[in-house]
Amino acid sequence: MAVPKRKVSKARRDRRRASAYRLQKSTIVECPQCHEPKLPHRVCRACGYYDNKEVIEVE
Repeated sequence: MAVPKRKVSKARRDRRRASAYRLQKSTIVECPQCHEPKLPHRVCRACGYYDNKEVIEVE
């Protein structure tokens, strides 16, 4: 059975655990109609288009 040779310092232990709590960057793509930034697979809030079709009317 494997036994640790030395004590793992608190800093090293916490650094290892912190990697699981990192926030993921959200992906942002450009709308092909109005070239505004938007989330992928969502209707563009600026122009109301999705998949080159107008889905909602935007004033």
